[in-house]
Amino acid sequence: MKANITRRKFMAATGGVAAGLTAIGATPSKLFAGEKTVKIGFLAALTGDAAGWGLPGLYGVEIWAEQINAAGGIDMGGEKYKVEIISYDDEFDAVKATVGAKKLLFEDEVSIVLMLGVTPVLAVKDFMTRNKMLTTTLVPTDISEDAPYLFAPVEVHPFYNVTAVDYIARNMPHIKTAAIATQNDELGLSSLATYRAAFEVAGIEIVEENLFGFEVTDFAPVVSKLIAANPDVITWDTAYPDYVNLLTEQAYLQGYKGQFVNCTLDQYDHILSKTSKEFLEGFLWQFPDLDDPIMQGPDTHFDNAASFYQTYAERYPGAWTAVSWEYAAALEMWRSAVSQAGTFDPPAVADALRALSPVPHAFGDAEWWGEDFFGVNSAALGKWPVVQMQNGKAVIVEMGDVRAWCDQHLDVLKKHFIELGVPLAG
Repeated sequence: MKANITRRKFMAATGGVAAGLTAIGATPSKLFAGEKTVKIGFLAALTGDAAGWGLPGLYGVEIWAEQINAAGGIDMGGEKYKVEIISYDDEFDAVKATVGAKKLLFEDEVSIVLMLGVTPVLAVKDFMTRNKMLTTTLVPTDISEDAPYLFAPVEVHPFYNVTAVDYIARNMPHIKTAAIATQNDELGLSSLATYRAAFEVAGIEIVEENLFGFEVTDFAPVVSKLIAANPDVITWDTAYPDYVNLLTEQAYLQGYKGQFVNCTLDQYDHILSKTSKEFLEGFLWQFPDLDDPIMQGPDTHFDNAASFYQTYAERYPGAWTAVSWEYAAALEMWRSAVSQAGTFDPPAVADALRALSPVPHAFGDAEWWGEDFFGVNSAALGKWPVVQMQNGKAVIVEMGDVRAWCDQHLDVLKKHFIELGVPLAG
C-alpha cells in the first residue's frame, strides 16, 4: 500500500469511504479499577489514507471487548480478566508505528498487538521479534520465518479471491472473458497475480488489464477501456474502497451489463445509492455481513456474530467494511490460544496459537499455511465465503475451499506471482 499527497487530495476531494471513516472518533479504552485486566494493543491507521482499513477495525475490537467484558471477561487460570483496548494511531507511517510499538510494549505492557500490515508491520517486525511480542497482520506477505511471533490469523489476502472465480466457472459457464483494473501497488499486484491464476484455471481469457497510478482522479477512461474490450466479467481486483466506489459508478454510467467479481464491496449501501439495485444484482465479492445465517452455523468460529454485526451497524451506521470484524476475529483466535496456554504470556500464547489444529478461523476450521510463499506456516488457510448481492443485500452463496484450490494449483499461482515480480519465499 502506498500513501502520498496525491491520494490524500483525491480522497478529500471525493469524500470517499476512508475519508468519511476518518472523521468518526475512536472509542476510548476503558479502565477497570480494582479488577484484573489484560491489555490489548491496537496499532494501525486511525487517520489518513489507510484509516478505512484501520479505524473500522478498532470499532469492531471495542465492541468485541464490550461483549467479552459483559460476559465477565476472559477466563484464564480459573480467574476472570476484563479486556482493555489501548490504541495508537500509526497513520500508516513507519516512524509512528515504531513509536507506538515501544509505547504499547514498554509503557502499556500489552499482551498482543493487532496491526494492519505492510509498511508499519515491516518497520516494527524486528523489534517485535526481539521482544517476543505476539503480533497479527491482515497482510500475509508480511510474515516470514525470521518473525516467529507474527501471524496472519484471519486475513489471507489475496488467496481467497480464487473462490469467487471458481464459483463463476462452475455456475456461469457463459462467462469466457474478463477485464481487470486496479491501482499499481503491492495489494493490487499480488491480487492481480491471484486473479490471473484463478482465471487461467477457470478457462477465462483476460482481454484487458489496467494498472493505474495514484495520480488518477478521473476513472471514466479507465472503465471505458475495459468496457471496449467487451468482457463477460469485470473485476476491480483489490482496489481501495474509494476506487471500487468510483469505478463501479462509472461502469453504471457507461452502461456496462456484464458480471462483476471483486475482492471487496465496502459500504455497498452507498454504491447502491449511486447506481441501482438492478445494476448490482449478482455482484460477487469476498466479505460477508456477519448477520448472514451461515455465520450463525456450527461450522464457523465467531461467537455472537449476528449480535456483533447488529451492534456495529447501530453504533456506526454505514461504516461496515471488510475489516470491521477481522481484528476482532483475530482476538477470538487469540482467546482460544490463551485458553490452551493457560497464560497471557505472549511467547507461550504464540506457541499455543501455532499448535492449534484445526485453527478455529471465523469461517471454519483452517490450518497454518504459507511455507511455499513466505517461508513459514503462519497464515490460517481454510474456507472463505463467496458473497453475492441479492436484492440489495450481501448473501453468502457458498464457502469456498481456499486451501484445496491452492494445494491443487500452487504452480499456476506461483507462476503469476513471479511474472508480476511479487516476492516469494518458497
